[in-house]
Amino acid sequence: MINHRTALMNGIVIKNTGSDYSVLTDDGTTVNCKIKGHFRLKGIRTTNPVAVGDRVDISLQPEAPSYITAIHPRKNYIIRRASNLSKEAHIIAANIDQAILVATIANPVTSTTFIDRFLSTAEAYGIPAILVINKTDLLTEPDDIEFLDAISHLYRTIGYQVIHTSATTGSGMDALREALHMKTSLLSGNSGVGKSSIINNLIPGLKLRTADISATHHTGMHTTTFSEMFPLPGGGNIIDTPGVKGFGTIDYDTYEVAHFFPEIFKASQKCRYSNCTHTREPGCAVLKAIDEQQIAQSRYASYLSILEDIDHEKYRKGY
Repeated sequence: MINHRTALMNGIVIKNTGSDYSVLTDDGTTVNCKIKGHFRLKGIRTTNPVAVGDRVDISLQPEAPSYITAIHPRKNYIIRRASNLSKEAHIIAANIDQAILVATIANPVTSTTFIDRFLSTAEAYGIPAILVINKTDLLTEPDDIEFLDAISHLYRTIGYQVIHTSATTGSGMDALREALHMKTSLLSGNSGVGKSSIINNLIPGLKLRTADISATHHTGMHTTTFSEMFPLPGGGNIIDTPGVKGFGTIDYDTYEVAHFFPEIFKASQKCRYSNCTHTREPGCAVLKAIDEQQIAQSRYASYLSILEDIDHEKYRKGY
């Protein structure tokens, strides 16, 4: 029975620390909430039943913990696995307009496999994605600049918006602000690519903690330990997430993977067989397009890596 002093309110989850949730209520109050131990969503097996961006109902009690009691229907959400073969799935964010992947091609290097796995996951969940290549001020060698141009051309040709930024110098930040304006955007990427620095540039005075790159491993060190939503000046929201090393894909079917690589899916329409896996079948238009350099080898390698994950998962489950 609900105590007569209990207030029922609606709001949006703006922070998830793993054990507690901050909810911004519709009247502008931020309430620290918990969830009941048995609180789970039907049909979705994840480590976190509630995600930043969720619209929720809460019970607010003056002298007792407040609880999230219900989640409103989501317009969308995006999920990742902690690693390629991990059994644990995690909802990164819910009710977003777009997903922004921050990558770097130096200090540290973001692999094309990581980029492709993120973009294919966004495709799978029907969420528009933008690729932001940060730390361009560090690219002084001709080979680095040539690689930047090649990567940018590849993803723009596929149909993705690519923005070059330097959170340090401010280069490209206006273009990013325009892309984020009046939208709720997820910001993701490897540790060390400068997500916190970008947000600090976008939101003056926020002063999120940043860290140097490991001199030993040339990788980033985690500074963001939980997901949090911040309002952007001029309108819109950005969801900051902890840096990740790998991006495991979720519950793909072998014959669906090509759907999430736009250029592979386009070429596959001309395959001889409708159930073509684009690996060794005769009359495969995708393999022909690769031979003719119409599909990048790096993209095809990423596609194959996801098929390998599916095979490993089938083997683990015994079928």
